[in-house]
Amino acid sequence: MSNHAINMGADAELARCPIMPTYGAPSVMFVRGQGTELWDSQGKRYLDFVGGLAVQSLGHANPEVAEAISEQAMTLTQVSNYWATEHAHHVALQLDRHITGSGSSYGSDSGSPSGQVFFCNSGAEANELAFKLARKYTGSGQYEILTAMGSFHGRTLAALAACGQPHKHEPFEPMPSGFHHFKRDEPDSLEELLSSSTAAIHVEPVQGEGGVWPSNKAFMSRVQELSSENKVLFMVDEVQSGLCRTGKWFAFQHFGVEPDVVCIAKALGNGFPIAAVWARAEIASAFQAGDHGSTYGGNPLGTAAARKVLEIMERDKYPQKAATLGDVLSDALGNLPRVLSVRGMGGMLAAELDGEISADIAAKATQNGLLVNPITPTAIRLTPPLSTSHDHVDEAMSILKGVLHAQPPS
Repeated sequence: MSNHAINMGADAELARCPIMPTYGAPSVMFVRGQGTELWDSQGKRYLDFVGGLAVQSLGHANPEVAEAISEQAMTLTQVSNYWATEHAHHVALQLDRHITGSGSSYGSDSGSPSGQVFFCNSGAEANELAFKLARKYTGSGQYEILTAMGSFHGRTLAALAACGQPHKHEPFEPMPSGFHHFKRDEPDSLEELLSSSTAAIHVEPVQGEGGVWPSNKAFMSRVQELSSENKVLFMVDEVQSGLCRTGKWFAFQHFGVEPDVVCIAKALGNGFPIAAVWARAEIASAFQAGDHGSTYGGNPLGTAAARKVLEIMERDKYPQKAATLGDVLSDALGNLPRVLSVRGMGGMLAAELDGEISADIAAKATQNGLLVNPITPTAIRLTPPLSTSHDHVDEAMSILKGVLHAQPPS
């Protein structure tokens, strides 16, 4: 069969694919990736500056991660969590170490872990567990979770209710009760919502789906103070911002705070679905056998991938890679036409444009071989692999510059 026939067949499959339209109609079918590059079913090459929405931090088809998954797939893929498996405890120890940090008040002289980890499969699941843990730990009628307007925490019903985006709630109302939303970075708005029913304050140190908005240090410090004063949990959603993405292991570390609960996903498996929730040991101990579970959570295949991801991130100094990439990319974006400002941290950036043109810009960039995400009507989000080279940044900015130059005035 000719390559043309194969390509036509792939396009036909894409057109009649019986997948629910929850992501809109796909314009491209990708069949291969390597690092920051992707190839579609017709052999066209693209630069991926979406990175699976901050998943592919080590790049597509990372050979070390692929080898770890392959070896584990031929050894053991899943058994019930009634029994221990080889990699989970190593990953839990590494997460605990990177969350608490050297010299943190979390730690103890004995070097024993300060927290405990639950493994699941996605960011939404991680947030769901955090909500349950908050309710179980605080008890005594404390059940409300406070989150920020514009926040995003997943699309399961409780996680969706936690999202501070009312337009996402409307098709699925009534929403589960107990979720309230304060104005982002406004302590007074948060204080107004605190009550004897509050169980936790749950924040994204950098809002991702809300438009890539970093919090400020004063606000994050106040959240920790209010949590302590009101005896509620301080929880952070690091699903997108965690694991080196912002230039530190976790984004909350930019602000000098110490949360009680940390939700982790996306980059942990570099494409293999695995997520985790870390909680201080005394908080995690509120859970008893049967309080929560996940059939596939922490399976040997996922934890083998995560163990290798964390090993590579530490060995190759990925926090520094992200910080350097962020500096280079931010400077380059700021010099493009029609870009008013650049915001974010490290390899998690948004470019604010001079009109509601982001969807058109993203579509035309795709046509020219560059993937970016129109995160708001006026902004594009860039979360490329943290291994992206300066040459790839230059090539991507050249494509984006041409697209922005050609865009008609708003």
